[in-house]
Amino acid sequence: MAKKRPSQSRGKKKPGTPSSSSVSLAQLAGGKGWALKHPRCARDRAEDIDEVRFMLEQGEWEVAQDELRWLLSGCSDCLDAHLLLGEMAVEYQNDVPLARGHFGYAYQLGYKAWRRAGEPVPVPASQLANQGFFAAGRGAAWCLEKLGKGVMADEIVSTLLKMDPTDPLECRKMLDDMRGSDMLPML
Repeated sequence: MAKKRPSQSRGKKKPGTPSSSSVSLAQLAGGKGWALKHPRCARDRAEDIDEVRFMLEQGEWEVAQDELRWLLSGCSDCLDAHLLLGEMAVEYQNDVPLARGHFGYAYQLGYKAWRRAGEPVPVPASQLANQGFFAAGRGAAWCLEKLGKGVMADEIVSTLLKMDPTDPLECRKMLDDMRGSDMLPML
């Protein structure tokens, strides 16, 4: 196996420039919006994420949880792994603070990529590459509201609406419903 030559630009990366191991943003073909570009390590784990979803369908949530943690040990910016761990924290453990951490981390990955790109719009939630980010943002807002941090929940929803004003996940309605009744809706 041939050794890779060291990069000539090692250590000379411009501030704010994403590395190949972080989430970034790319313009869609035709210039009609933007989509997240997941790091290679996350793309390489797509089949593993599908296997985890299958495990969850089979009710093997503890094995799925271990698999997701293992996947994150090799790729901490795997947005879908954090999203699934957040969902599992709510559904199987009723651990809202843990869910908030995973949803929030996944949301921050996409949010920081969007900020680095200059906050371009739209970033359609309907794009496959953006779906996990929007679901994580919705989950983070839900957790924050449940934890009594409504201002932070509003900030996330406001950002999601700026990115995709169509609000296909009905994030605004979710918060309104949570604030208008004693019974909190599930994710």
